[in-house]
This record gives sequence, C-alpha cells and structure tokens, in this order.
Amino acid sequence: MKPASTIKTPRVIGAALTAAAMFLPSVHPVFADAAPERGIVAFKYLNYGDSQPGVDRIDVNAYSVRAMAPIAGKWAIDVTGVHDSVTGASPHYHTHFDTASGASKLNGDTRKAVDLNVTRYFPTGSLTAGTSYSEESDYISRSFSLQGALSTPSKNTTVTLGGSVTTDTITPNNFPLTDHKKIYSCLVGLTQVMSKNDIVQLNLGRSIGTGYYSDPYKTLDERPRHRNSTTFMTRWNHYFESTEGAGRFAYRYYTDTFGINAHSLSAEYVQPLSNGFTVTPSVRYYTQTAADFYVPVGPDEKLTGDATDPGFAVFYSEDQRLSAFGAVTLGIKVSKRFAQEWLVDVRYDHYMQRDNWALSGKGDSGLAAFNANFIQVGLSKEF
Repeated sequence: MKPASTIKTPRVIGAALTAAAMFLPSVHPVFADAAPERGIVAFKYLNYGDSQPGVDRIDVNAYSVRAMAPIAGKWAIDVTGVHDSVTGASPHYHTHFDTASGASKLNGDTRKAVDLNVTRYFPTGSLTAGTSYSEESDYISRSFSLQGALSTPSKNTTVTLGGSVTTDTITPNNFPLTDHKKIYSCLVGLTQVMSKNDIVQLNLGRSIGTGYYSDPYKTLDERPRHRNSTTFMTRWNHYFESTEGAGRFAYRYYTDTFGINAHSLSAEYVQPLSNGFTVTPSVRYYTQTAADFYVPVGPDEKLTGDATDPGFAVFYSEDQRLSAFGAVTLGIKVSKRFAQEWLVDVRYDHYMQRDNWALSGKGDSGLAAFNANFIQVGLSKEF
C-alpha cells in the first residue's frame, strides 16, 4: 500500500515504475555481494490507467532511463531518471462521486525524479549510499539513505542494515499552503541460502513520520500529523531442476498508527524458453483494514459541524485508499535476449480492487469496483 501521504493518486505509479524499496528509497538487492563486471544502460516505458464502472479516471505515461557502471572492480554507480505525465481527475469525496464537477483536474501534471546510488564492494559485504529527488508542481521530495550488507565467508548468510531520511514539501495548487513531512526509516534483514535450490530472506522495517499527511485536493480530509509503521516481509526463491525455472514467493505484513493492518501474498514463476525467451506469470493478493478515521459511504459521509462539539470528528477522510478492501493483481512478463547483450521485455498487470475481498475488517459496500492496468516495455544493453 502506498502511504496515505500521497497527495494525488498517480504518485503510486511513480513508485511502481522506479521499483522503490519498501523502506529505503535507494537500496541494492541483498544478493549483490560482488561488484558487477559489466555496466548497464536501460530504458523503460510505463502506461497506467484506472477506471470504475462507466468512468475512466487517471492515465499516466512514464519514462525512465537507468545507467549503472562498475568502477575499478570495487565500486559501482547507479543512476535512474524518471519523467511522467498525468491526465484525469482526482475526486473530492469517495471515488464513486468521480464526476467533472466533483474532481480536481490533473491534466498536464508532470513529475521529474532522479535516484543515485554509489556502492563500495568488499570481500564479504557492501556499503551503499543513496539519494533521490522528486519534483512536481505541488510536491518536492528529497531522501538520503545508507545500507550495508555483511556476509559470512561462505556467502551462505547475509545480514543487511539500512536507514533513510525523507523530507517532503507540499505546496498545493488549489489554495495557499506550504507544509512539510519528514520520515525516518530503518531496515534489518537476513538472507540465508538453505540449499543449492533455495534462498530465504527475512526483512523487518520501522518507519516514523511527522508532518502533513492530509490530502489538500479532497474537500473533507484531515489526518493525524504522525504516522508510524512496522513491516515484516519474508521471501523464498526456489529453483526447479526439472523445468530449469524459478519460483519466487513472498509474504508481507504491514501495520501503522492510522489503524491500517495489511497482508499481501505474491508468487511468480520465471521460466526460461528456447531462443533467449523468458516468460514470467505472477499473482498477488492484498488485503487491509480501514484507517480509524475513514468515513464510509452513507448519510454521515459529508462531515459538518462545530469543531468544539464533543461529537465532532477531529480526523476524517473519505479517501478510498484508506478503506478496508482486498485486491488481486494478475501479471505476465515476456523477455527476449539478443546476442547476450540486449534484453527486451514487455509486462502487463491487471489490478482489481473490491470491498468484499477484504479478509479482515468490514469493507465499504458503498464504493464502486476499482480496476487498473499497467503496461511496461523495457530495453537494456550490457557493456
């Protein structure tokens, strides 16, 4: 789940495109315990569109360019640039009220972002320093991170420690406001080689945030200025000798002080084929409870009243993303390698969100079904 500090729905798309780590905005895979021998230049295009019955809401076109280069056999520098544009509308109330008269227009909104990592490799570990910057007309985000990995001499066990600081500045276009948000995050992880065919990873993360979490583009939205969260994730990768394919399985638990508890299960299978082709089907299930201050569809949804009244809600939000719901994502990726240096890949994901798919917590039956499509095309070259 994207944190509720999101000011506009599309910001989750930028996160999906750059594949930001769960806690650290700049982080390298735990398994990269040796300096890369070759560099990479890569380009990726993403199109995102979401809809509800009878309404096409948001459309995003995003482009990213990545370059990674090894230096002197002990260092690596990795930089990614992203540019995306958004059209559509963000509703003032629950998304079932998504009409031209009740929405904030996002036509022509753009975002530019850059992510830089520098890694020093050692015989039994690595140290990565990273920074990222993201800017759009109403939102600027800056972050700094540091992550270290230490392996046993056999390389069968790796321990990872990391931390990051993110500072955001919010300046909405619809009324004069300048506010800030700061998030401190830390991560501890353990990766264990269980056998020649199995690797298991455990990650525990903690995030502490203060500042502006409300959505200024929704008429009724007032959220706490503190949000702390804890996340636990486990991954298991298994190689199937009979098919020469690999299964990747993951479970994630998330809880925060907004009152949201979430579970997600994902699985994908990577199957190499002849002539350099690889196919990867995937499935993911996600479920969450509602935030303590979420206001469901009903007669009380448009809150009014005197803030001095003891019955007046101090915090409230009609943001569908804070409701209880379940979601299923089905995906397929096909890649083709040419001459051992070029790689082309195409990926399609279909996301379906329903209130009655929530495993725990009562979903908001007044919300309309929500669907989204992701289409990604990538091209990369090793040198």
